[in-house]
Amino acid sequence: MRAGITILPEHRRPELERRWRAAEAYGFHHAWTYDHLGWRSLVDGPWFGSVPTLTAAAMVTSRIEIGMLVASPNFRLPAPFARDLIALDDLSRGRFTLGVGAGSRGDYDSHVMNWSPASQHARFAEFVEVLDLLLREDRVSWSGDYYEVVEARNAPGCVQRPRLPFLVAANGPKAMALAARFGEGWVTTGMRGAETMDAWWNAVAEAHRRFDDALDALGRPRDQVRRFLQTDSAPVYSLSGVECYRDFVGRSAELGYTDLVAAWPRETGIYAGDESVLDAVAADVLPELRGAT
Repeated sequence: MRAGITILPEHRRPELERRWRAAEAYGFHHAWTYDHLGWRSLVDGPWFGSVPTLTAAAMVTSRIEIGMLVASPNFRLPAPFARDLIALDDLSRGRFTLGVGAGSRGDYDSHVMNWSPASQHARFAEFVEVLDLLLREDRVSWSGDYYEVVEARNAPGCVQRPRLPFLVAANGPKAMALAARFGEGWVTTGMRGAETMDAWWNAVAEAHRRFDDALDALGRPRDQVRRFLQTDSAPVYSLSGVECYRDFVGRSAELGYTDLVAAWPRETGIYAGDESVLDAVAADVLPELRGAT
């Protein structure tokens, strides 16, 4: 089991640098930030772009895997985004992973688009396929339903070959098929709005079984894809205490997940918690996980 932490892009440079350095020093295996124009109840607060945030993160860390959790086609075009991704992979010296998903309603509301929500999956599928080509190959041309690319260059290409890894967010069958096809990793949040932890864990277990089926349908080995559980949608905040976090780690591992991602505690509002819990987790839990991987 590998442990990750999400650091929201809401901090000015001194605090941003402190948190990303701390994530590495704590011993987390990976660290992430959201890729939204704004997010839920935090939409009126401070919020910075994910690409410059991760650029700074790459420059103040040296070992930890970093990435977006998750980018979407809601406000991005494949060709210019591929250039940003190649740069992030280079700046991090091959430590960057792209989390990619269909996106949320909030980004639709924040960005004027001519696309309808009804086309969301088809656009997402094409976005992932085009990105895959752009990051693997030079001089890519593509003409699809949503995107057109003409002789797009990708020099110098990714540090990681044949391209940087994709972590594909998926809960439904179509998105799971996409994750099984293109993902080096798959991520789920379980059931949004679950009223009890039992209901949430049951949904998490069922999602894992359905992703096995998606891999089997493609003939892809089940152990070839990392399984990420993002705890954001659980009815209990996973870093509310050390034993609570330990329970999340243990139960997700039992279900077959390889990676667990929790959000950094915030002072108030969503993910409200005490940063001292991170100190305790780093001292009592993360060494056990690092020794087992």
